[in-house]
Amino acid sequence: MLLTVSDIHKNYRNDKGEISRSVLNGLNLEVNAGRKVAIVGPSGSGKTTLLNLIGSIDQPDQGDVLFKGKSILRFNSSERTAFRNREVGFIFQLHHLLPQCTAMENVLVPSLVVKNRKGEHEKRAEELFRLLDLWEIKDQKPGELSGGECQRVAVLRALINNPSLLLADEPTGALDEKNAHNLMQLLLDLNDRFNTTLVVVTHAMDIAGKMDEIYMLKEGVLEKQ
Repeated sequence: MLLTVSDIHKNYRNDKGEISRSVLNGLNLEVNAGRKVAIVGPSGSGKTTLLNLIGSIDQPDQGDVLFKGKSILRFNSSERTAFRNREVGFIFQLHHLLPQCTAMENVLVPSLVVKNRKGEHEKRAEELFRLLDLWEIKDQKPGELSGGECQRVAVLRALINNPSLLLADEPTGALDEKNAHNLMQLLLDLNDRFNTTLVVVTHAMDIAGKMDEIYMLKEGVLEKQ
């Protein structure tokens, strides 16, 4: 089992430390390596919170998250950083590319904190750019690119360290229908080519329908559809 989320509880508190909203209530999830999983549910149901917990951006109030059999909640600061950079790739609704950097420089940013045999990351970046037919835009900055191109560059950035797990939070939310279709097809192709496990948060049931498994997040727990 690649990922096990066990009895997760997450609450948000007010300035007095009192629980103002309970988001996740004993949530469980198991994901095998290489699978494609969709998380659907209404706005505010906790989908992004769940991804943040899986990716070690946030921590639960109760429960555990196991990755390859190890609890990520027990990682120290350096282990947590290494986990996020080497094992997990993040794709967000907005691409969050650095405007002052070229597409190539943006893709290489996550690799800066990982040991690099001479030219290793640059070689992988070139392979990814060519794989996605983006080589011609590698020296352009985000302001010179379309929304679809920026989001595909963001996907390359998420893949640069060859992660085991790709977390995508509404990755097509800011795209038109054509670019949304192209991006999802890209993620499916990458899952097939690299066997990268994919967990996608989406409102779109047509996108969710392309996954191996669909879960509805409702009242703080996941229900398999």
